[in-house]
Amino acid sequence: MHKRILIVEDEASIRDMVAFALRKADMEAVQAADARAAQIAIAEQVPDLILLDWMLPGMSGLELARRLRKEELSREIPIIMLTARGEEMDRVNGLEAGVDDYVVKPFSTRELIARIKAVLRRSQGDDGTGVVELGGLRIDGPAHRVFAGEEPVPIGPTEYRLLYFFMTHPERVYTRTQLLDHVWGGSVYVEERTVDVHIRRLRKTLEPWQLDAMVQTVRGAGYRFSASA
Repeated sequence: MHKRILIVEDEASIRDMVAFALRKADMEAVQAADARAAQIAIAEQVPDLILLDWMLPGMSGLELARRLRKEELSREIPIIMLTARGEEMDRVNGLEAGVDDYVVKPFSTRELIARIKAVLRRSQGDDGTGVVELGGLRIDGPAHRVFAGEEPVPIGPTEYRLLYFFMTHPERVYTRTQLLDHVWGGSVYVEERTVDVHIRRLRKTLEPWQLDAMVQTVRGAGYRFSASA
């Protein structure tokens, strides 16, 4: 089945260029020129991935990403941000808003397709297929859901993979590099700083149930997941 990719970009020439590259890569391209059109397209049929421009008219791509991560329908859709903003703080802001990866303009369509395939592999891989319970948390792999007690925990795709890895490898310290290899698949496109951002997002996800302390920082070594204080 073709992967359905939603392109949210206000410049028609860029949308057309990306759509052409997607079709050549045997993917289906859906286009939206602004945030409202994107939300309508998602409501009509949920895409497999969203390419989201940072600078959109009306509502920025950053704000749209935050909104999509709060809505049940779109919470788990992988997002790649298309942006001319290449500074580290801008990239961190994008990751903290719920973006899974970013591509800095100008970009080659070959690089973009490679990024899309890498993110799709990470988000729709074979990991997370079992049922795991630890410290009041439960992951239902077949349903791709997380529960704190009996309450469902809203969680993004990257945080889900990170939590699944932690819960299946508790009490052991992992460096950022090791987490990149295990959770992101050692993709050359992902920086070590990305791990810190997603660790913060995972803690924030678990905070309402006072379970964020299970994600522990081990100074000078990395991160550990533990049900013990």
